Amino acid sequence: MSLSPEELERYARHIVLPEVGGPGQQRLKAARVLLVGAGGIGSPAALYLAAAGIGTLGLVDDDHVSLSNLQRQILHGVADLSRSKLASARDRILALNPHVRVETHETRIDASNGAGLVAGYDLVLDGSDNFATRYAVADLCEAARRPLVSAAVQRFSGSLTTLLPFAAGADGAPNPAYRDLFPAPPPEGMVPTCAAAGILGVVTGILGTLAAAEAIKLICGIGEPLVGRLLLVDALTMRFEEIRYRRRPTGGD
Repeated sequence: MSLSPEELERYARHIVLPEVGGPGQQRLKAARVLLVGAGGIGSPAALYLAAAGIGTLGLVDDDHVSLSNLQRQILHGVADLSRSKLASARDRILALNPHVRVETHETRIDASNGAGLVAGYDLVLDGSDNFATRYAVADLCEAARRPLVSAAVQRFSGSLTTLLPFAAGADGAPNPAYRDLFPAPPPEGMVPTCAAAGILGVVTGILGTLAAAEAIKLICGIGEPLVGRLLLVDALTMRFEEIRYRRRPTGGD
């Protein structure tokens, strides 16, 4: 997929990177990325993916902009209050980069409606705020053989991992799936919601930006993605830690 003279100038700082170059930028332009959630994590992720030149961004959300969102959801502003988050996000993305095609899906993705949606994209970035959606998206991506970048936040911390369970690692062993890391959701009410527990706004920015970096690496085929690794971020102590995890044996605990 060729780049126009304007795009060559826009993405010049990418193109001079040997790891990206013209071929990598062309891969970004050809890519179709589905972003689940246009909120705290989805806002910085969408902006950086758009700025990077992702050709098609699909956005999934069914919510409207409220005043309490604006502390962290930087896709939206005061003028967008009560608007659909999808409409607000689309306007902001196109204002940043009109070369990006934005596809909106006003729904809450689940097992009943998500198979065709996920299959229509090359990669999925999940920034949803509830366990039901996270598990549904992970299962759908595994079934459709689509890479998944999954991020979550709570209070002052967050986590990030990349999932390619349909492929094998360098050692020939199958990569782990989301349910190898988190076999089942916690009991309802055990983990408080963002509204109940609070969230430091910049934490969503940190995780959303890191998630966008993972997506770009996967598309360009560069670096080492967080496959089999869970990155933990604590903004209070500014510590980054890593937990390695593997495929669980069949029938094992």
